Amino acid sequence: MISSDSPVADPHRKDAVVDSPMALDFNVKAIEDVTIEGPPALMARDLMSPYVWREPDGRYAMMVRAVVPPGQELTDTGVIWAGWSDDGRHFTMLGQPSIVPGPGDHDAGGVEDPTVVRTDKGYVVYYSGVLSDHSHGELSYAAGPTLDALTKSGVALASSKSEGNTKEATVDRTPDGGWRLFYEYAADEASRIGLAVGADVAGPWDEQPTPFTPRANSWDDWHLSTGPLLTDDPARPVMFYNGATRDARWRIGWVAFDADYTRVVARGIQPLVTPPPVDDRSATDIAFAASVVVVDGAIWLYYSLEDRRLARALIRRS
Repeated sequence: MISSDSPVADPHRKDAVVDSPMALDFNVKAIEDVTIEGPPALMARDLMSPYVWREPDGRYAMMVRAVVPPGQELTDTGVIWAGWSDDGRHFTMLGQPSIVPGPGDHDAGGVEDPTVVRTDKGYVVYYSGVLSDHSHGELSYAAGPTLDALTKSGVALASSKSEGNTKEATVDRTPDGGWRLFYEYAADEASRIGLAVGADVAGPWDEQPTPFTPRANSWDDWHLSTGPLLTDDPARPVMFYNGATRDARWRIGWVAFDADYTRVVARGIQPLVTPPPVDDRSATDIAFAASVVVVDGAIWLYYSLEDRRLARALIRRS
């Protein structure tokens, strides 16, 4: 189902849906577990934020955040590992992580939530860098010719007094070759989504109006976080975003924009993906989208469940 609201006059908001919403909907056709094989140091950790893409040779590549399981000593908030797959479901990971915390202070506490951009020179990887005391994070990036030869390049988008803990990048290229950057930030005890455009991978950034906001009395009424962009139809890009209530029960929804991301043209009413039911209401209750891959017209959405395991959903567009 899609929602329809009248446009609002506030120029800093563009989440109101146009009066005549287009015919657009998504639903889940199938769900599969995503598995990895790798060295013991990786297999001992839980997995989050699977960023998956296809290489020119047809292989699937993944970068994933590996975290210390609950109950163990928290040495860091994450390391980032890379790997490869022929079928997009079973991945063989490299022998060593591609991005690790430190030695700089801005990410000494952990490296989280990779987003990969293929370039003529190799790869740019946005990630969230966490301070050593785990109190604060900023959107950072690394670059290199291969996934096992990345060099950290510092902060891509710094936090500010009004927008703290910038992280969770989603990137799209603008028609002029620049960068369009969606990101999560903290404000008013909640997660929000911001948007900026820039000439290069590290900016400088020109802040844009808020792309969309939480909805009252809904499953996404408190927290919002960026998700991957489906851009196979450039006239109608779609974000599979992450939303939650105040108690942080995260689900995956979708929102469609016009070609220039100046307004929302459709937004799903119900979540697209929810976690499996659990007997214990205090258990981690999270489904969190990280990437989307289109193969022969099939839309595969990659996400993590319970902050510990990976899955993908085959999405049908109607």
